[in-house]
Amino acid sequence: MDVLSDVITVMRAGQPRSARVAWQAPWAQQFASVPGSAGFQIVLQGPCWLIASDTGPVPLAAGDIVFRPHGRGHTLADSPTTVPAAPACDPNDPQALQRYATDLVGTPADPKVPATVTLCGAYELDPARTHPLLNDLPELIHLPAHLGRHPGLRATVDLLATELERPRLGTDAIIPALLDTLLLHILRSWLDQNPTPGTATTGWAAALNDPATTAALQAIHRDPARPWTVATLAAEAGLSRAPFARRFTTLLGQPPLTYLTWWRMTTAARLLRQSDAPLSAIAGSVGYTSEFAFANAFKRQYGAAPGRYRRT
Repeated sequence: MDVLSDVITVMRAGQPRSARVAWQAPWAQQFASVPGSAGFQIVLQGPCWLIASDTGPVPLAAGDIVFRPHGRGHTLADSPTTVPAAPACDPNDPQALQRYATDLVGTPADPKVPATVTLCGAYELDPARTHPLLNDLPELIHLPAHLGRHPGLRATVDLLATELERPRLGTDAIIPALLDTLLLHILRSWLDQNPTPGTATTGWAAALNDPATTAALQAIHRDPARPWTVATLAAEAGLSRAPFARRFTTLLGQPPLTYLTWWRMTTAARLLRQSDAPLSAIAGSVGYTSEFAFANAFKRQYGAAPGRYRRT
């Protein structure tokens, strides 16, 4: 599996939630701050405003997409001056989004003014498994609407809007798949619009735009069981050992073998939760020929032996 796909597999937990909402001015809706979640707003018909204490008012137009990767609260409104009247929407409440998704919300001051229509939703994330890529994301990712830009993202939004507006047989299976696809396209779009390695930046955006570092990361994610060394990872990257190690560490803030161990243990934790494979098989799948050595490495990272971790 490639790096970005693995990020989604590792950090997503539970079922993502979403709703299509039509708002009639004047309106304002708070969305609660929920640690361990990430939320999005997509404007299908607008305009409107996003108001957050950490970003200030952001004007949004039809086609705009905003992503809040760290679960911070915010307000969506027809105007920065409109005060929310209803309680904050909490994605942990199973009915929270659904109660907004049935009828037009608000009492029209002028029936001739068209409603604003949004797609809102949230992803549940496991803080214990957060991939470092997520920590690099800013508080707000704003992807303005531009004709012809991010066609895959726009197509996914159209499909999601259709399923939410007109549910049919199979919708319950289609929507979670589309939400995962949406999240991947948002992350792709953010990576695409971030600086390339020539600007001397660091972090995951820079690493995934650097062919050498990406090649090493892909190798680790593709085959965590292989007995990787700095030299063999450098060969994958097409560099000699020392320059590769410096480059990887500078971009990602940790040496290659430290990341390798972290990824092996993260993969092992997922297998312990999601499968009944014996510990020896899981140890082998992440590069340990000794179950004892695997158990010690796992306990150092998770504070519990693999068997206990699985039971709890």
